[in-house]
Amino acid sequence: MKACVIQPPYSMDTSYSDEYFDFKMQMLDKCDNSIDIIVLPEYSDVPCATATKEDTFFYHRKYISRLLNKCIETAKRCEALVFVNALYDIGGNYRNTTYAFNKKGELAGKYFKKHLPPLEQEVLELDSDYTFEFSEPYVLEIDGLRYGFLTCYDFYFYEAFANIARRDIDIIIGCSLQRSDSHDAIETMCRFLAYNTNAYVLRSSVSFREDSDICGASMAVSPCGRVLANMKGKFGMETVEFDPKEKYYKPAGFGNPNAAHYKYIEYGRKPWQYRPAGSAVIKNEKQLGYPRVCAHRGFSVVAPENSMPAFGAAIALGAEEIEFDLWPAADGEIVSIHDRKLDRVSDGTGFVTAHTFEELAKLDFGVKFGEKFKGLRIVRFEDILRRFSGQVIMNIHIKPLTYDDTPYPEEAMKKIVGLLKRYGAEQHAYF
Repeated sequence: MKACVIQPPYSMDTSYSDEYFDFKMQMLDKCDNSIDIIVLPEYSDVPCATATKEDTFFYHRKYISRLLNKCIETAKRCEALVFVNALYDIGGNYRNTTYAFNKKGELAGKYFKKHLPPLEQEVLELDSDYTFEFSEPYVLEIDGLRYGFLTCYDFYFYEAFANIARRDIDIIIGCSLQRSDSHDAIETMCRFLAYNTNAYVLRSSVSFREDSDICGASMAVSPCGRVLANMKGKFGMETVEFDPKEKYYKPAGFGNPNAAHYKYIEYGRKPWQYRPAGSAVIKNEKQLGYPRVCAHRGFSVVAPENSMPAFGAAIALGAEEIEFDLWPAADGEIVSIHDRKLDRVSDGTGFVTAHTFEELAKLDFGVKFGEKFKGLRIVRFEDILRRFSGQVIMNIHIKPLTYDDTPYPEEAMKKIVGLLKRYGAEQHAYF
């Protein structure tokens, strides 16, 4: 695979904007069909540093159509993936966005920057509401390769690297500015990122001057942390060739079999040592041992079985394990209820699997237990994980959907396993 990172000149003087924007267009024109991946820097629609929100959006509106059209044309002409960062309008609210175009010039995905510095939140007033919600690392799979993303300020949040690594990423795309860091500091960050994720890092930035030792440093780094190219302050483009499936494995501790670095780290991770509220995390299923207290369907004497109040009460009182049952609803949503039928614990009738989640959510799952629980709704597996992952061992019962030998639906099982992985609960659960 051959990758190209583009590093255009950059200035605090916006009078250079046309010239520096045209430079990017010229670099794209120089790309040919020997290249598989092209990466451009952050804010490719704003070629020079701007001081105000008004100036920023002026240049965005001036260049955005030309920029995206050129990226589409280049992707098709070169039969290459093109990654470019620019503002993206969502109903009048703008987000810092990395666009991914496939080899046909089609928009294959968009990555919204996870961490916004004060400039973007307070001066540019970009949409940041989504950054306060739970989200898993954004992964884009194209032609059998898995792409992860970081944008500029994202590079500083090392605690996120382990979560990215767990997604088995092949290549990380980094559209950046990072205008105050030295080349050495940026190289350290990129090497650390590559080594900790076992992925190739392709970073594109801008350069103030070719003899400057800050900003710039567009580069490519291999999974072992080896720098394949570092442009430092140079204007232009750099290409590198590598095998994206060639990973780095090392002994997972002296005398142990080889493994990726992040897998070795996961073995001994103790989040309570360094994460807020981490002391709620308990030993994992293999470490905890027996005997242990298991709350059957939660603390089902004081609250409706298989409900959040029952699970919460059990955990609060010290149960190391909760047991619950999972069923797929008719639309594939995974819900927790013990019986095959709804009649005993809700005001509904019939089989759980015959109803969509929307239909199940209208039923009352509390009133039959007691009037004070009237209005309690069915619980999704994701609700349990979102609240209690890592805080308790989850003893999960998965019931056959029929009385004969019909195999359990593969898609339902994939979703259950996928949710465990999404919330990092694999080591705190068993079936």
